[in-house]
Amino acid sequence: MKKWLVDTGPFVSYLDRTDSSHTDVAACLDGFSGQLMTTGAVVTEVMYFVSDAPEGPLSFAELIARARVQIVDMLQPPRIAEAAALMKKYADTPMDFADATLVRAAEQLGIVEVLTLDRRGFSTYRMSKGRGFRLVLDN
Repeated sequence: MKKWLVDTGPFVSYLDRTDSSHTDVAACLDGFSGQLMTTGAVVTEVMYFVSDAPEGPLSFAELIARARVQIVDMLQPPRIAEAAALMKKYADTPMDFADATLVRAAEQLGIVEVLTLDRRGFSTYRMSKGRGFRLVLDN
């Protein structure tokens, strides 16, 4: 089964029909039949960004339930330390905590495909053995 990691931007864009990336993201997500995966840090970030919309948080909760998004636990102390080390390594890019948890989840799960709007970051980030990411929206 095909698996994609999903970053914050696509979730926010999917929910906001006025977003410039909405059409492309919606086509990707609506046409995908594999397993979507993300991290708790991404969920937190999305909830923050959609919190001003009256139905934003509820719409996001319904989306992840309907799409059966698997949320990978990267919030245990050793994983947090690993994410912080990655943030330091990529400070010039920069890398935020949610991105760092996605990179660590990719390494842990062996997933290289990421649905993201952060082309600069995920074109730069590498997993521990130097493997890069395939950006879903670029394929």
